[in-house]
Amino acid sequence: MSGPGPKALFVGALTRDTLYRVDDFSRGPGKYITEGTVSTASGMAANAATAAARLGGCPALWASVGGDALGPALIAEIAAEGVDCSPVRRVPGGRSASATIIVDGSGERWVLVDYDPVTQRAPEASELPDMSAYAAAMVDVRWPEAARIALTNARAAGLPAVLDADVAPKEILEDLSRHASHVVASAPGAAILTDGAAPEAAAARIAETFGCFACVTDGAAGSFFVEGPGLPTSHIPNPVVEVIDTNGAGDVFHGAFTQALAEGQGATDCIRFASAAAALKCTVLGGRLGAPNRKNTLKLMDETYHASR
Repeated sequence: MSGPGPKALFVGALTRDTLYRVDDFSRGPGKYITEGTVSTASGMAANAATAAARLGGCPALWASVGGDALGPALIAEIAAEGVDCSPVRRVPGGRSASATIIVDGSGERWVLVDYDPVTQRAPEASELPDMSAYAAAMVDVRWPEAARIALTNARAAGLPAVLDADVAPKEILEDLSRHASHVVASAPGAAILTDGAAPEAAAARIAETFGCFACVTDGAAGSFFVEGPGLPTSHIPNPVVEVIDTNGAGDVFHGAFTQALAEGQGATDCIRFASAAAALKCTVLGGRLGAPNRKNTLKLMDETYHASR
C-alpha cells in the first residue's frame, strides 16, 4: 500500500487511562508499590483508531467527551496520532471518562472505568458523520446508541460494519450484533452473547444467530472465525512474543482488523494482520502506546504465517 490508506470510522470510548504496573498484585488485599505508571488517552474505539492510523490508515473517531478541561486534552492526544477527531462531540456539563488499570507481572490486567451518563447520552442520528467518506466502520459497546446508528448506516451504505463485542449487558450485545456485518468478540463477550459457549462453538453460534461473519479472540489460544452461517470454523494461532502488557491488545486487534477490511483483504489475512498487530502491542507497556506500525506488523505476520501483504 502506497500513500494514505482507506478511511474507517471508529465509534465509542475515549477515556483517560492511568495504568499501574504491580508485579505481585494477585497476592490479594494490601499495599503495593508500583513498578511503573503510564497515563494516556485511551478507550476501546480510540485505541482501535490509533492502531489503524499507525498501520497506514486514515481513521476518524466519533466519541463523546465532557465539557471539562480533560476533554480537549484527550482529543488533542488522539488527533496527534493522525486520527481525525473532528466528529468527537463535547458535552457541556458532562465529565470525560477515565479508567484505572493495574497490570501484573504476567501481563494480565484489572480495569476500573468511570463513564458519565450525561456525557454518554444518546446522540441524534444527524450527528453521525457522513458515511460516504468511509470504507468501513467499527463500533465498541461503550456508547451503544451511537454504535447502533453507525452500524445501521454503514450496512445501508454497503460498508463493513464491525462490532467489538466485549463485555457488556447481553441485551446490548444482542441488539448491536443484529446490525453488524462482522462481530469480533472477546472470549468473555462471546460467552455472554452465547450463554457460556466456548470460543470455537461461540463463533459458529454467533454467525448462525445473527447471519454475519463472526470471530472470537481467545487470548493466547488465538482466534476462531466463521465467514457466515453454516460455514466451517477456522482457527488462527497467535504469534509468540514476550508478553509485557495485554491491556489494549483487543482494541489494537479490532483496529487492525477493520483497517484490513477497509483495504479489501480476505478474512484470513485480516485476522492474521490483526493477530500480529495485537501480539506486538503486548510487548509494550501502556495500552494504546504499544500499537505497532505497519512494517513491523507485516514482518511478524510473515514470520508467523509465512504470508505477508
